[in-house]
Amino acid sequence: MSVVLTVAPTGPIAFKSDNQFLPTSPEEIAAAVHEAYLAGATVAHLHLRDENEKPTADLGIARRTMDLIAERCPIHIQLSTGVGLSVPFEEREKLIELRPRMATLNPCTMSFGQGEFRNPPDGVRRLAARMRELDVKPELEVYDTGHLDAVMRLYDEGLLAEPLQFSIVLGVAGGAAATPANLVMMVERLPKDCVWQIIAIGRANLTLTGIGLALGGNARAGLEDTLYLRKGELAQGNTPLVARTAELARSLDLSIASIEETERLLCLPNR
Repeated sequence: MSVVLTVAPTGPIAFKSDNQFLPTSPEEIAAAVHEAYLAGATVAHLHLRDENEKPTADLGIARRTMDLIAERCPIHIQLSTGVGLSVPFEEREKLIELRPRMATLNPCTMSFGQGEFRNPPDGVRRLAARMRELDVKPELEVYDTGHLDAVMRLYDEGLLAEPLQFSIVLGVAGGAAATPANLVMMVERLPKDCVWQIIAIGRANLTLTGIGLALGGNARAGLEDTLYLRKGELAQGNTPLVARTAELARSLDLSIASIEETERLLCLPNR
């Protein structure tokens, strides 16, 4: 069995002051993605930063980052429309006009740490419809059981096409806790024949990634999800985290999907 390995190199929260190896410029992100690709990643989940390291939905920065990555390797690009808590939804949704192979779709507004992650119902429906028009594959990020129900309502309205692709995100303050019980419960509630991966935030990252792989899911690794390789030891970039996850998968007798296999397993649109 092959598993898809995604790298999430940057995220919307941490800064270089938290981990000096966090890539923030287009050039740094492209270099980090290339290294992760060489370590086994076939999907790059991208958050963008401006010159002050702040999250941005600037289309020029997004286009440059995507182009720099494409020059280095054939990894599949997944743009985050989550971007950052300070960026208005109306700016975030414009990123899909760049027509990446994939982009995130967050179905619900929620508390997120000390802030609010705003995803208004009408905006989410509009974004889902536009993604379908442009043939951009949604990665459906669910942080709790109610988010899964909201996704299925979008599906019932004809705004999402099968096979659905989920990310189960556990460990964000405001969402479900990163526990094995919560992961198993969420997996049991997923619709039949969907594709899914676990995103475990913080100290439970490695443990829940292993459980997710054992349950038949894909995996994600990178500094967005944890800044540490192990307790007290900051990860020196994304590559050690990706390599560790690839090794974990192989130890479970799983193979790492190739670029071509990833395209097939995720049913990605043609480009």
